[in-house]
Amino acid sequence: MIDRCIDVLIVDDNPIVRAALRGYLDSAADVAVVGEAADGLEALAEARRAAPAVTLLDHRMPVADGLSVLADLSRLTSVLVLTSDPDPDLIARMLHGGARGYLIHGAFTPGELHRAVIAVASGYGWLSPAAAAVATASMRARPVARPRPRYGLTRREQDVLDLLAEGLSNAAIAHRLLLTEKTVKNHLHRAYAKLRVTNRSEALLRWTGRS
Repeated sequence: MIDRCIDVLIVDDNPIVRAALRGYLDSAADVAVVGEAADGLEALAEARRAAPAVTLLDHRMPVADGLSVLADLSRLTSVLVLTSDPDPDLIARMLHGGARGYLIHGAFTPGELHRAVIAVASGYGWLSPAAAAVATASMRARPVARPRPRYGLTRREQDVLDLLAEGLSNAAIAHRLLLTEKTVKNHLHRAYAKLRVTNRSEALLRWTGRS
C-alpha cells in the first residue's frame, strides 16, 4: 500500500458524473483530483500533463471512446474503468487491454470507489461485485479452456483457479478445499507466476481462455 496522496484524473463526457466523482474523492484525505477530460483524446493530453497515478475512465464518449485510447493511456497511468456498460465482452476487452479495474455506475459506493483507487494505485486489480458477477456469469456459460502443459500448474493450483472462476473468495476456496486461507493465497501467487499474470482479474481471463 502506498503512503502518499494519490493523484487522480477523471474522464467522462458527462459533467454531472465528473462532478459527482470529484465530490466522492475530494472527501478523501489521501486522494487529489488533478484533472478532468470529456473524451479519450483529452484524456491522453491530460494524462501527459498531470501524470496522474490513477485515471477513472468512461467507455462511451465522443471523439474517442475509452477502449480506443486504453492502450496508450495505460502506459501513462493506471486505469480504472467507470462505465454504465455491464457487457461481459467489454469488461474482458478492457482488462485485457490494460485496465486494472472495472466499476459499473450505480453499483458502487463512494467507499468502494475510494478502495478501488487505492488498490489500483498500489498495483492491484479491482472488479466491483457487480462487474465480477457479470464476468463470472459469462465465464460459467463457456467451457473452461485448460492452459497448455507448459504453464506447469499443479493439480491443486488448477483446483484453486477453477473455484476462482466460479466467483469464490479466498476464504470460500479455503473452506471448499480444506486449506488455510494463507495456503490458498500461496497457490494463487504461484499460479500467477506460471500464467504470467499479476492479479485475479488477469488470472481469470487467462485461465478461462479469454486472453
